[in-house]
Amino acid sequence: MQYIPNILFILALAGGVGYFIKNIRKVIRNIRLGKDVERSDNKGERFKNMARIALGQSKMVRRPVAGILHIVVYIGFIIINIEVLEIIIDGVFGTHRIFAFLGGLYDFLIGSFEILALLVLIGVIVFWIRRNVIKLKRFWNPEMKGWPKNDGNLILYFEMVLMTLFLVMNATDLQLQALGADHYIKAGSYPISQYISPLFNGMSETSLLIIERTSWWLHILGILVFLNYLYFSKHLHIMLAFPNTYYGDLNPKGELDNLKAVTNEVKMMMDPDADPFATPDGNQEEGEPEKFGASDVMDLNWVQLLNSYTCTECGRCTSECPASQTGKKLSPRKIMMDTRDRLKEVGDNIDKNGSFIEDGKQLLNDYITPEELWACTSCNACVEACPVSISPLSIIIDMRRYLVMEQSAAPSDLNNMMSNIENNGAPWPFNQMDRLNWNNE
Repeated sequence: MQYIPNILFILALAGGVGYFIKNIRKVIRNIRLGKDVERSDNKGERFKNMARIALGQSKMVRRPVAGILHIVVYIGFIIINIEVLEIIIDGVFGTHRIFAFLGGLYDFLIGSFEILALLVLIGVIVFWIRRNVIKLKRFWNPEMKGWPKNDGNLILYFEMVLMTLFLVMNATDLQLQALGADHYIKAGSYPISQYISPLFNGMSETSLLIIERTSWWLHILGILVFLNYLYFSKHLHIMLAFPNTYYGDLNPKGELDNLKAVTNEVKMMMDPDADPFATPDGNQEEGEPEKFGASDVMDLNWVQLLNSYTCTECGRCTSECPASQTGKKLSPRKIMMDTRDRLKEVGDNIDKNGSFIEDGKQLLNDYITPEELWACTSCNACVEACPVSISPLSIIIDMRRYLVMEQSAAPSDLNNMMSNIENNGAPWPFNQMDRLNWNNE
């Protein structure tokens, strides 16, 4: 009977970790549905970006209040969960505060964890107030209704409960240490929970044990639930921000990639010795692709799909977007959310059927409308604003390419401009011979 708690703990741990690994494999598989793109160059620069942006959160502090609070919550939550290692060992082997032999170092660690827990609680409460009382505009855009809004609040409640359980667990542990209860040796420093501990004065040892053990179990089970909740939440960025910043585009933000097929055709047109009826030599990648641009998630590259899973839904991109500010339908955040939603839908289709079966849907029109795509000014403000190096613009450009090159569905003004460039060598409807006439006036 004495081993039943240990067995239950091992089963809960194995189930929680196993389910998490299963879902992470789904994420990796879905990301790999994207087309290949070269991102293995300049490893030093990539590691530097990851350390500066993901770990150092350099872009978060451009908005100091939210940035500093986010750093406190993020670092606090991660460091506090170092204690999970002790909880796991204690749960498996039936020990209690196995690292207490570290003495003064252990006291310092537990004391630091408690201070960070309090700071996390304060930060989370401030975030909740910003979302639900102050109602910052970027958290109340149309795409944030329903699940996205609830998801943001749920994660805040999760963190509040986990930090509270941690402090209650320590406060009752302190009481049990004072009573000299079995296994509850005097260990640790409790700068915060020592002020909570008096709430439990006068309780029997049995009552204290029930509260301490309940808090202990709920804390570790809550962490396992939180871990698996990430798959269904925007907070998957806690892990994906690191690879996303590493594989980010290192080219200047105003530089767009060129389609190889178009580049080869232009080079052929400019070569006076080239046979105009010849086709480009080489493989499919160097010749004409199966499809120009993107109409669905499988047409995007894997970095763009990684971007969609990494989106924090913070709305900084949309709040900086000039098209959005002037009332246009475009929201860069919605572009990323729609891409992720469609990718999950495709993944569910594969899970159900073994391979993807056409479902009559695609990213274009069913999720993202041409009106949204053509509202974009291509200014890169969204890319510059994103705290984790996501590029909504790259998806917009690829979908525009599909509209233009596959469906000839560009707006009339753009079609006129392209016709003028083709016929007159300039965007204006003037004969090439007349282009420099204004110089003589």
